[in-house]
Amino acid sequence: MDRPERYGLKRAPIPYYGGIAIYLAFLISVIIFVPFDVRVVGLLFGGTLIFLLGFFDDKFSLSPFLRLSVQFLAALILVVFGIGVLSIKLPFIGSIDFTSIKIAFSVFDFDVVVYLFGAIFTVFWVLAIINAMNFVDGISGLNSGVSAIAAFIIFILSIHPGIHENPAGQFSVATIALIISALALAFFVFDFYPPKILMGDSGSTFFGFMIATLAIFSGGKVATAFLVLGLPILDMVWVVVRRILSGQNFWKGDLKHLHHRLLMAGLSERTAVLSYLFIVKIFGIMAVIFVSTDQKFFIIVGLVILMLLLGGALIFSPRLKEKRR
Repeated sequence: MDRPERYGLKRAPIPYYGGIAIYLAFLISVIIFVPFDVRVVGLLFGGTLIFLLGFFDDKFSLSPFLRLSVQFLAALILVVFGIGVLSIKLPFIGSIDFTSIKIAFSVFDFDVVVYLFGAIFTVFWVLAIINAMNFVDGISGLNSGVSAIAAFIIFILSIHPGIHENPAGQFSVATIALIISALALAFFVFDFYPPKILMGDSGSTFFGFMIATLAIFSGGKVATAFLVLGLPILDMVWVVVRRILSGQNFWKGDLKHLHHRLLMAGLSERTAVLSYLFIVKIFGIMAVIFVSTDQKFFIIVGLVILMLLLGGALIFSPRLKEKRR
């Protein structure tokens, strides 16, 4: 059961076993529908480690340093099994190559090459997305809704003939993305307010790990994932900076995330979730329509401006209400 009193919530505890159902359904689906290679095995190992970490954290409330260390290990597993970013494209600059320094070795009779700078970027990316998705799990239905949209956008881009010369080579990532999207959407039915069950950290961090991995699996879609997950990522950055500047532990949860401020502004939980998901969906559609790096850069700038305006309005909204009274 969850512990609502830890976050100042006044409601009865809700079962936390949703993450277990999500993980088992994912594992069975991948075994049935996805052909195995070294990268799929690495994804399963890393995902299983993240799930187990979340499960024990839900049960025993593990220390933040232990959680971060295990997440770091799961990201390293991806690198060892050949999943990583080889280059990134920056607007108006061009492509930055991460393959200048490489290390070659074998894993289970598979030859693996690890690129040092690509490995560093990959680990940082995975840690950021895992925790951004964990932070967004503050209102029932929010994490599952964002995950469903993000995974489906990655699926669409994986089979987009205008992006990949050989879409058939994207079969594994497209299938896994579709599985994640379907699982998240199915769980959304039970997760949407009022929730029947919760996914807990075992579900929220698992979804975050999978989306982060799919974005770099078999052809990087980092810019696309950043665009779709821009709202959760920017909210995480804002929350961490705010906590540090106020002298708080940045890993200690509170009720001042963007979705909490939507509730403070007077929105119901259902309206807050649907409004949040609407914004995520709009930027997800833009990620599909505008495929060039320069175009996505301007969309990301627009997202940042929207976040600042929205955040400013929500911060001052309760104060203005108090003044009017």
